[in-house]
Amino acid sequence: MRDVAKEAEANVALVNYHFRTKKNLFNVVMLEKIQLLVGSLVPIVNNESSTLNQKIEGIANSYIDFLSQNPELPSFIFNEVRKNNFEIISNTRLHKHVHRTYFMKQLKEECGDINPLHFLLSLVGMIAFPFLAKPVMLQTGMSNERVFQKMMQERKTLIPLWFKILLSMTDGTQQGPRKEREAKSGT
Repeated sequence: MRDVAKEAEANVALVNYHFRTKKNLFNVVMLEKIQLLVGSLVPIVNNESSTLNQKIEGIANSYIDFLSQNPELPSFIFNEVRKNNFEIISNTRLHKHVHRTYFMKQLKEECGDINPLHFLLSLVGMIAFPFLAKPVMLQTGMSNERVFQKMMQERKTLIPLWFKILLSMTDGTQQGPRKEREAKSGT
């Protein structure tokens, strides 16, 4: 708490009085970051006039921009989840909000019998995993900061393209069009 107070140029007693514990301080900071991210995504995922592809493009752009400004956040959240500290995530009631979005409605319509969470997890993974892998990429010389940032900007275009291909592989059934064509042709 002393280091936090020093960094914030605040009185240690005031920080201790206001937050009481490190965990409370942590929860406030995490909740603020999550609310910033969710706040940038809500208008995109609830826009009834945009297509599913436009939403995916907007999510990729906003999420990548947010993580570029907060690159340590995915690792931090992942570590907290590994420690079974789900309190902060549970307090956001994120799961309830996600299922009620227009984005999920469109995704369900597009996916048919396939659980749309498969696609949602893939989208989040395509966006967040590079930020988790960044330290390894930098340490091993696979990338440098400039190249990594360029890649993240390229992913704003690539992720919607990849997702369009991924969604085109389903026709609302578990088999999808490719399997259906193969079954009809006897191959």
